[in-house]
Amino acid sequence: MRRAFPPSARQEEGLGPGSGTGAGTDRDEGRETLRTEFAFELPRGYVDESGTVHRTGVMRLATARDELIPLRDDRVRENSAYLSVVLISRVITRLGTIDDVHPGVVEDLFASDLAFLQDFYRRINAEGHTRAAVTCPSCHENFAVDLSGGGRLGES
Repeated sequence: MRRAFPPSARQEEGLGPGSGTGAGTDRDEGRETLRTEFAFELPRGYVDESGTVHRTGVMRLATARDELIPLRDDRVRENSAYLSVVLISRVITRLGTIDDVHPGVVEDLFASDLAFLQDFYRRINAEGHTRAAVTCPSCHENFAVDLSGGGRLGES
């Protein structure tokens, strides 16, 4: 099941450019809103059958149903490693110009992109944000990076 939000609701959900992560306050009514969709940029990108590379996408928060339904899938029963393929395909709402992201699309991702999406899924669903704490290997300075990508280096 895919949830669609009208443009005004998408803005309230923090989906506009430059929006933060997590819950926010609607300035007009003073109510809490929840961000349910998160933009990302794949390290390499999905190459479709025509050779087009799709790097940007949107992942929504998972529901309990998203985590339960794949357990009934025969492919998952035969190979538990396939669980992440089915689960990731359920929560990606868009990948480049592709609106129907199914397990076949996720199967054809490069391994580094699948690993990125698995970590991204864990971060937005378990931790509630897309930031990761890192340490510079040269100067040993600690700082945070946003894994969703899309920004230019050096911008916060």
